[in-house]
Amino acid sequence: MPHEPRLSLDLRTLLSTQRVAALGTLGEDGSPFVSMVPYALLRQSASVVIHVSGLAAHTHNLQTSPTVSLLVMQPESAGEPVHALPRVTLQGRAEALASGSPAWTEARTAYLARFPEAEPMTELGDFMFVAIRLLGARQIAGFGAARSLDAEALARILDPLP
Repeated sequence: MPHEPRLSLDLRTLLSTQRVAALGTLGEDGSPFVSMVPYALLRQSASVVIHVSGLAAHTHNLQTSPTVSLLVMQPESAGEPVHALPRVTLQGRAEALASGSPAWTEARTAYLARFPEAEPMTELGDFMFVAIRLLGARQIAGFGAARSLDAEALARILDPLP
């Protein structure tokens, strides 16, 4: 088995164990907007999938301006310094998936594997799956442990090891 750098393992663990992200979108006037979204990983395509309502402000924003950002972080622990919390900011491009398409089916499968309780919501007409193709990231794994990653490096980290 090949050696895996600690930061790569830390990033995969963070993204696999945390289930919500702060989603940053831009409004039509360019104003930033942040909301909370549950997410699942589409490892083979180095993407994140979210399930959103067509009525939500962030959905309108990402359809108007598909460049988005997601922040995933480890929860705060009592007595631990918050400045060293492991976290990653993911940059990506959002795309609404056509209902019933192979990409939609893959997204639904991944999402329901992580959130089985959301199954009834996947049948609602105003909800949609959105795939966010990851273009880059900034990982902070603690004090003095930070790096930037491009899309290719993210794809290698997210793709399961043999």
